[in-house]
Amino acid sequence: MNTLENIIKNYEIYISYYSISYIIFYLVLAILSWTAIKKYYKSKYFLLKEILVKSNHAIGVSIIAPAFNEEATIVYNVKSLLFQEYPKFEVVIVNDGSTDTTLEKLIHEFSLVKVDFFYQEKIITQTVRGHYKSTNPIYAKLLVVDKENGKSKADASNAGINSAKYGLFVCTDVDCILRKDTISMLAKPFIENTEKVIATGAAIRISNSCEFKDGMLYKSHFPDNFFARFQELEYIRSFLFGRMAWSKINGLLLVSGGLGMFDKETVIEAGGYWHKSLGEDMELITRMRKLMHEKKEKFLIIYIPESLCWTEVPASRTVFLRQRVRWARGLIQTLYLHKNVFFNPKYGKTGLLVFPYYFFFEFAVPAIEFVGLLVLLLDFLFFKLNYHFLLIGTSFVYLFYITITLVSVLLDQLIYKHYTGIKEVLILIVMVFIEPFVFHPLNVYASIKGYWHFFNQKEQNWGTQVRQGFNISTENS
Repeated sequence: MNTLENIIKNYEIYISYYSISYIIFYLVLAILSWTAIKKYYKSKYFLLKEILVKSNHAIGVSIIAPAFNEEATIVYNVKSLLFQEYPKFEVVIVNDGSTDTTLEKLIHEFSLVKVDFFYQEKIITQTVRGHYKSTNPIYAKLLVVDKENGKSKADASNAGINSAKYGLFVCTDVDCILRKDTISMLAKPFIENTEKVIATGAAIRISNSCEFKDGMLYKSHFPDNFFARFQELEYIRSFLFGRMAWSKINGLLLVSGGLGMFDKETVIEAGGYWHKSLGEDMELITRMRKLMHEKKEKFLIIYIPESLCWTEVPASRTVFLRQRVRWARGLIQTLYLHKNVFFNPKYGKTGLLVFPYYFFFEFAVPAIEFVGLLVLLLDFLFFKLNYHFLLIGTSFVYLFYITITLVSVLLDQLIYKHYTGIKEVLILIVMVFIEPFVFHPLNVYASIKGYWHFFNQKEQNWGTQVRQGFNISTENS
């Protein structure tokens, strides 16, 4: 019993040091994020996006959006993607073997016909059955790729990359609503920087409860769904603070699959999206970073602190947990697959800083929290629990957590003013205080389940997310 007691006490000491290290690291990230945001808005008008929009020499961009069984919203979503204010772009919709009427609706609405297309399979995918273009000049920018189902977004995205004609491409989801200047904003860093930019990303917002008109955001509302509300907090905190900080030191390891612009040549050289990955966006960025380090070429991955994309998030417990289990498996899968990067000076800050951070502070945290609860239970049942220490430690971590989130929310509202009234902001602030007790445990549970499935090599069922669709406003302008 004494041995067990010593183990528990030592664990508590180590956890104290770990918690302090985590808080210090997060404070550093917060400072870096703040300085990055300030720098962005100071230099925002160095190259006006209006110049890009009106230029006859703009760099070409392909928007790639896989679609599987999206018959309910496919027409509206495609029209939304075509509304971009940019002189040189195309929209590549990849019908990934849909079993409903997705392809038929596209053909009918956009007057599509099958065309002869010079298709080079630079990245291997499931069989491409054909390419479709519109006979209506209004939809000249639209290309539809029809292929066999590849059982993953990655396979469909790769077929889109193979079909894209421009050197830059935006990878998004067909159900996403993009701001009309999204291409301009994401393309700017590729033009402004002397070092090679291989990817850019931007903030994604939740579309649940928002109103859209003519394929654009009309009114932004705080989600009325329980799960969506907490995810709103999560998105604000991670996009505004975490990713801006990593962008500041060129350490981004994740450009969201919902919105990211990539250098096509680099992506193809890196092998494209891996169709077996459960976190294909993170895994691709990892391979791209490794490639650039191995070639000893300087590169940048840049994040933009502006909301350029709206997407629907899971609104039920079942779908939410399934998504988070997959994310957790994707994280550990990527870390394991590229374990040779850890503390390897060959891979620069990717190996010496970024990968260790993701292992010790992203992957390890749920496991440490889970073990901590077991230790706490044992201490309560068999030994004299140090309530004073527990209260101080828990209160400190809780206050730090809500402080970071509150600052994120207030900063987000000051800069972007997404919400229409003070009531919605106040509701969001209330959610900040209850998130650690209600939403956070669900994330920990999903992460532990994802790790368990990974180590037991259990098949991952991607499942389907039932879309509620967008609230289409019919008010007059």
